[in-house]
Amino acid sequence: MLQGKLVRLRAPERGDLPTFVRWFNDPETTQFLLRGPPMGLEEEEQWYADLLKHEEKVFCIETLEGKLIGNIGIMHLQWANRNAEIGVLIGEKEYWSRGFGTEAIALLLRYMFEELNLERISLYCDETNLRAQRCYQKCGFHQEGKYRHHRFKNGTFTDDVVMSILREDWDGLNRI
Repeated sequence: MLQGKLVRLRAPERGDLPTFVRWFNDPETTQFLLRGPPMGLEEEEQWYADLLKHEEKVFCIETLEGKLIGNIGIMHLQWANRNAEIGVLIGEKEYWSRGFGTEAIALLLRYMFEELNLERISLYCDETNLRAQRCYQKCGFHQEGKYRHHRFKNGTFTDDVVMSILREDWDGLNRI
């Protein structure tokens, strides 16, 4: 378990799945995610059963009082190149724009750089998601470019912003 001043990151449990399904079926919560149609509990249970078969690592984000508010994950881990991608979702809207996501990302970055000994962490997000971009910048990410027409939503294509943070960027920050 990784713990900060606002949140802790822990392994997901089967009992978390109904909350995940609620988040992933809320159009406002998922408006910036690359995802398919709404999912049911059976699909989420299959994802949970497959979790141990993959290199991906998912953490639940919960408040120090124990309220589940989101999840964050490590994806596309490349050990040979010592890099990976991350993705984050704060599913409980009352926790948006209050620093919970920023701290969760900082905790995960510390784990990835200091425990996994990675060199580069990247992500991409919808170019219209300015709130997320500000959060990532606070955590030390730099914009590298764009994936042009990476998303089709609401009848139009939009670009994704590509961002990354290197170990040297992380070492230069005063982190948690």
